[in-house]
Amino acid sequence: MARKQVPVVCYHQIRDWKPTDSKVSKDYIIPVASFKQHLKMLADSGYHTILPDQLYNYLTKGTALPSKPIMLTFDDTDLDQWEVARPEMKKYGFKGVFFIMTVSLGKKHYMSKEQVKQLSDEGNVIGCHTWNHSNFKKFAGKDWEIQLDKPTKLLEQITGKSVNYFAYPFGLWNAENLPQLHKRGFKIAFQLAEKRDPQDPLMTIRRILDSGYWTTKTFSNSIRHSF
Repeated sequence: MARKQVPVVCYHQIRDWKPTDSKVSKDYIIPVASFKQHLKMLADSGYHTILPDQLYNYLTKGTALPSKPIMLTFDDTDLDQWEVARPEMKKYGFKGVFFIMTVSLGKKHYMSKEQVKQLSDEGNVIGCHTWNHSNFKKFAGKDWEIQLDKPTKLLEQITGKSVNYFAYPFGLWNAENLPQLHKRGFKIAFQLAEKRDPQDPLMTIRRILDSGYWTTKTFSNSIRHSF
């Protein structure tokens, strides 16, 4: 808790708005041009992307991070993360963390297992985002196996690497269920912008949404002031 927080940004859909998109959903949908401008701003401003192992070592041991560290995270397995975010990130040598909801693998508008493996092979990190995006606060009994154990195992089979990181669907978490993540060997879990749990800060790492409404300047200010 004493160490300075590192900015962590969360993305969902990267596509242009449709007339059917609600006012609320536009917070979660960043238009393609905005996404590209925001990434260019990060590169031009000298930000370096870091991955969860680096964040974990910094928070637990004080291991040094590169100057102006930032983490880019992507939730929900959306295909536009592959089609838009991946080439754009490559342009700047950026790496990211992709939290995969396994129920959607290979379905229309979602990434395939092969694409997830390639992201991993290219140096990005694959994390667990449950089986079907259910509310973590309500998990009990068999839910742990269905929502955490099986999806994690599948992602490990796809990538050939251990899966040590988790993101809460909707950013929702509760302190009572955090021991279940420790039990399964997760090192860090990511929420959204609520306060961290002082008893368990590693399982409640904060992220901000890069809102579809934000200009590059607003995004830049939010990174600096939210953490």
